[in-house]
Amino acid sequence: MLRTIDLRGTGPVDYRRLLPRAAFDVEAAVTQVRPIVDAVAERGEAALAEYSGRFDHVVPDSFRVPSQALADAVAGLAPEVRAAFTEAIDRRRRVAEAEAASVPVRVDLAPGAVVEQRLVPVGRVGLYVPGGLAPLASSVLMNVVPAQVAGVPSIAVASPPQAEFGGLPHPNILAVCGLLGVTEVYAVGGAQAIAMFAHGVDGLCERVDMVTGPGNIYVVAAKRLLRGRVGIDAEAGPTEIAILADATADPRFVAADLISQAEHDPMAASVLVTASAELADAVQAELEPQVAATRHVERIWTALTGPQSAIVLVDDVEQGLAVIDAYAAEHLEIQTADAAAVAARVRNAGAIFVGPYSPVSLGDYSAGSTHVLPTAGCACHSSGLNVHSFRKQVHVIDYSEAALLDVASVVETFAAAEDLPAHGAAVTIRRPEAGR
Repeated sequence: MLRTIDLRGTGPVDYRRLLPRAAFDVEAAVTQVRPIVDAVAERGEAALAEYSGRFDHVVPDSFRVPSQALADAVAGLAPEVRAAFTEAIDRRRRVAEAEAASVPVRVDLAPGAVVEQRLVPVGRVGLYVPGGLAPLASSVLMNVVPAQVAGVPSIAVASPPQAEFGGLPHPNILAVCGLLGVTEVYAVGGAQAIAMFAHGVDGLCERVDMVTGPGNIYVVAAKRLLRGRVGIDAEAGPTEIAILADATADPRFVAADLISQAEHDPMAASVLVTASAELADAVQAELEPQVAATRHVERIWTALTGPQSAIVLVDDVEQGLAVIDAYAAEHLEIQTADAAAVAARVRNAGAIFVGPYSPVSLGDYSAGSTHVLPTAGCACHSSGLNVHSFRKQVHVIDYSEAALLDVASVVETFAAAEDLPAHGAAVTIRRPEAGR
């Protein structure tokens, strides 16, 4: 089922050129999205209604979800589902509170010369929750909890309207919003939701400072187009899992984890990196019966047989580490002997799942970690969504007259070296001998 890429004996090479990745042409989608974004900016709710009917096949009675619908969604949860949602929220909040524990920085450089770094929450954020192939209620808590812990005072959520639910987002999405105390929820999907957040819609939705959350290529294109007008978390591509495994790994577990990620999307990437040809064969043998037993056979089969998925054969764990660092996976599992020690050597991954009992699906819901993670190799330079994503770091400079005069000649000299004499003059004028 999975194709094989044999890197054994290749020596030092740029593995990024040899590893599989889904084609994801965001720039082409920007061309399609631009008219939608412009229409929402110009025509507001009328444009939302037009695109809701065209893309979601339903126009909600109200784009702002009524508070009673949120309460009804919470009341309608089965007890075991409510317990699962509540436990996942609690675990994510406990980890987020630990993330938030970093204290502001204050440096006394000299008497009267102080620089502080304050952590200031973003004023208002718009959080997008997909509702296409799967109603990702988990994405609500993964976005909302760190924003709340960061101290964001104004939080809005948007998710596509669903015809089968009378033009409201999926009830589970509404229920998690209700459990989290989020009251500003919109039945708006796709690029038009991002445009609504970025531009604001008179009488409906105030513009935001930042947009976060995953979505399809059109959502990503809208975020790229509007970046700068608003802050964004990332341009998320198709989801991906890489597993670094050796002969000690259980092929049943490995196959199940590859399948679980393929279930997300036909473009999802599932990559196994191993030095054990025997394990590779055993995993291949496990895939077909396990896929056949799932609900979404066609979607999973498409993802596993696509060009973005593969088994990568390497000489040993050492080469395997080089390969997975080059791949920089969104989700990385380490299923090797002494997995914790191997995981400690990984540089590039959105999240690392250590050992046979830390599957990615645990992180999707209830591990306490974030599941909004960098894709497409961006884990080599970016982090997953967390409390710090919703906080700005602001330097506050407080110098006394004596402290400024102590460093004045340095500033004046530096300004002259850059041929910016007015910069230096702004300090010189403050010298006592300059007069008043």
